[in-house]
Amino acid sequence: MANLSQPEATNNTAGSATQNPPPPQQQLNDHSDDHHAFSFSPITLQKLPHLKEYLQDLQYACPNPLDRNPFFHPSDGFYITSSDIVLRHIVSCLSPSGTLHSPHHLAYIRAGPRKNIFFDPTTTKAAIVTCGGLCPGMNTVLRELVVGLWDLYGVRQIYGIKAGYRGFYSSLPVELSPKMVHNWHRKGGTVLGTSRGGFDLTKIVDAIQNHGFDQVYIIGGDGTMRGAVKIFEEIRRRNLRVGVTGIPKTVDNDVGIIDRSFGFQTAVEMAQQAIHAAHVEAESAVNGIGLVKLMGRSTGHITLHATLSSRDVDCCLIPETGFYLEGKGGLFEFLEQRLKDRGHAVVVVAEGAGQDLIPRTKAQEEERDESGNRDFLDVGAWLKSELKKWWDRDHPHELFTVKYIDPTYMIRAVPANATDNLYCTLVAHSAIHGVMAGYTGFVTGPINGNHAYIPLIDVAQAKNEVNIKDHKWEWVRSVTNQPDFLKS
Repeated sequence: MANLSQPEATNNTAGSATQNPPPPQQQLNDHSDDHHAFSFSPITLQKLPHLKEYLQDLQYACPNPLDRNPFFHPSDGFYITSSDIVLRHIVSCLSPSGTLHSPHHLAYIRAGPRKNIFFDPTTTKAAIVTCGGLCPGMNTVLRELVVGLWDLYGVRQIYGIKAGYRGFYSSLPVELSPKMVHNWHRKGGTVLGTSRGGFDLTKIVDAIQNHGFDQVYIIGGDGTMRGAVKIFEEIRRRNLRVGVTGIPKTVDNDVGIIDRSFGFQTAVEMAQQAIHAAHVEAESAVNGIGLVKLMGRSTGHITLHATLSSRDVDCCLIPETGFYLEGKGGLFEFLEQRLKDRGHAVVVVAEGAGQDLIPRTKAQEEERDESGNRDFLDVGAWLKSELKKWWDRDHPHELFTVKYIDPTYMIRAVPANATDNLYCTLVAHSAIHGVMAGYTGFVTGPINGNHAYIPLIDVAQAKNEVNIKDHKWEWVRSVTNQPDFLKS
């Protein structure tokens, strides 16, 4: 987190702004004991959409109600200004001359309450919708949005949209209050209901306009965020006084730019139970293999973190790195040696791994789910079948057992743990502060531990894949001793 030297210099201006703060005169001691002064390169502040860009006559509605809240005592530094920023990258490499290799540093506006707001809480009408698959913490975000709007800003017209995007035009909104949502954080799933698909841009924005909503909070994954971008752009095209914000929800942790999305830590914690069960089953059998399939269509973050947390895993398979079964350096050769050495093995595979190895019919190649995503075949069931075929072929008269566990829906359906519950509160309140300040078309989330506002379009286009060249993946391989699956 940093503070630009010129307060309010970049608020609601077109294009990115570049600031040149005075270089800090710090000294670094390298291995040759030479001292080098260094300075940061210019900081480029990512432009964040604001209602004033297309509503020229928009004025501050009132001072922030937190000034009068008996539980808050705003002092110097309590309110965030547009000169408070969060750097995208905080780790850099110095050249021998003491300058940074990076030509510039990208920064985002820091999240938090502003001194003045653009919405009158007494007339504000907010809508909240949950879309896509389930994820631990969805109900906590719902609860905290309602409580935050009600208690922090005094908003009394808060509505829930049922069953995802289609709920905007297919059913009546549900009025929400703190009393109604009081215990929602203790429940898994989403009380509002959810669905995939159903995105009809014209009908959705018509419903927002007809219901008189002037704030829309959209909770969902990457597909939902792409839909939120279109909603924001259509609202801007119609010159509607409506703030739109997205709250990323993906148990896979595949949303880019932010540190992590809510529900991820709960998912890793729950995955431990499945891995432990697989280990017990494998250890109790003769030549036993415990096979666990975890969530992760395009990224293997849950599988990776669960492997490192468990230490019972012998092989971790993720979408970012391929693998093969037969031949030298293949999975079968590795597992055969592991069974000889230990008598059992545990394999954890992400659902998106090995999809190129599974035979598909022409019809299966074309199949898509309601969100437009390619349908994935069950890599766990396929791998179990291939393991049995291999053993029957190479060891026809020896005992062998594969226990396959798929805890996907058990993990998705649980309430958030304590860490994720805290995260959900912070991200919900940050979203409220941003919309009240007039920002729109943005996502809130932590960057290097500090919550920031990020343009929706940036998040919708970004992916958070496992970097198989960094230390964490090497750590996985050192724990499992698995091959790199690179054919010579």
